[in-house]
Amino acid sequence: MAKIDSHPDVIEVRRRAAEGTASRAPAVLDADWLRTLCLNAGADDVGFVEIERPELADERVQIEKAFKGAKALISLVGRVNQEPVRSPARSTTNLEYHMGYHDINDVARHIATELEPMGVRAFNGVAGFPMEMDNWPDQRIWVVAHKPIAEAAGLGKMGIHRNVIHPKFGNFIVLATVVVDVPISEYDRPIDYNPCLECKLCVAACPTGAISPEGRFDFSACFTHNYRDFLGGFGDWVEQVVESKDAPDYRARVPESDTAGVWQSLGFGPGYKAAYCISVCPAGEDVLGPYLDDRKKHLNDIVKPLQNKTETVYVVANSDAEAYVKRRFPHKPTKRVGNGLRARGVDGFAGNLPHLFQREASKGLEATYHFTFTGAEQRELTIDIRDRELTVAEGLHGTADLRVRADTSTWFGFLAGERSLVAALLLRRIRLSGPPRLLLAFGRCFPS
Repeated sequence: MAKIDSHPDVIEVRRRAAEGTASRAPAVLDADWLRTLCLNAGADDVGFVEIERPELADERVQIEKAFKGAKALISLVGRVNQEPVRSPARSTTNLEYHMGYHDINDVARHIATELEPMGVRAFNGVAGFPMEMDNWPDQRIWVVAHKPIAEAAGLGKMGIHRNVIHPKFGNFIVLATVVVDVPISEYDRPIDYNPCLECKLCVAACPTGAISPEGRFDFSACFTHNYRDFLGGFGDWVEQVVESKDAPDYRARVPESDTAGVWQSLGFGPGYKAAYCISVCPAGEDVLGPYLDDRKKHLNDIVKPLQNKTETVYVVANSDAEAYVKRRFPHKPTKRVGNGLRARGVDGFAGNLPHLFQREASKGLEATYHFTFTGAEQRELTIDIRDRELTVAEGLHGTADLRVRADTSTWFGFLAGERSLVAALLLRRIRLSGPPRLLLAFGRCFPS
């Protein structure tokens, strides 16, 4: 200890503390000053939320895992240009978003850099990638969910396409969040209306039917196609490489354009296959005028070129999306792929079910399933499917039409295609009580 006491830096820091000249964080950050700092840093809009906001309780748990002592959230909006996003040439869209995320991350970092010398601890949560891949596939991989924070900060509302619509800029935006350990003098509240016009153009443009007119969202359909060049599709591509016996076999499995897409994503950043829901959305004060002036022109110039585009749509076999494309867009060829949404634990399994559930594939199925997991994880779940709706609950409830008792590792090996169901049943690593056909029916509801 004597050695550290004599260190020059230790002596200087203690001197400053004794003289009262050490940097001390303010007790409260002035909201007007902070807003000006954020706008000068390059944000197009900003809002502030206290960490105790009830609707952000789940986010608070996640944020505090990464940043202890959080007191307030700074939600940032950056505009992206409309025309590159609207073009049928998706390369322009992807460049616009890559640059938008780069810019908004730079803004967040600049704000943190300005606050740190003041003694304010500031954590700029990542917008876009990179993410916490150690958590994949059973836990969430993002640290901060920017959309609910932006809503709480009064920067817009979620439309039926699941994107935040800013009242001025529409959905042509990117979002970021800076977390600070000092409270802010004034906080913002959610806006009192939804800028979404419910025009359903996003429903009409989506090539996979992921958005229903009633507002339901098929996560699997969107993830499988739009994010094909992201994580799930990359994993599926790797498996195609591994399973191919030689180059001709690989080329028979994977079109050359897909190989080029993987190269481009690795070299320049992953590209969205569609995101047409954003392209066609006319909401927001700065976007709305031309749509109101001539809706037919908006339809002909923006919506129809995306609908009429001949493009491969990536689908899971026997999914609602596959049936939708063949019915609604017969000129768009489909390609059956995996999407990487395979759980390796009970948390991931239970969490994935609502994302994978296929309403149309479940038509006519009315059944309650009791799952009892044994072995490495011991859990009980009740899964109810009826009227094309799904509910998942902890514990065993009601009367089961089929009871499944499964060793955890065996069950998830079976789901990953690594274990034989027949062998697992013979070895009693998986046991069924009830009609086996209900397990087959269950599987049809959750293709991946």
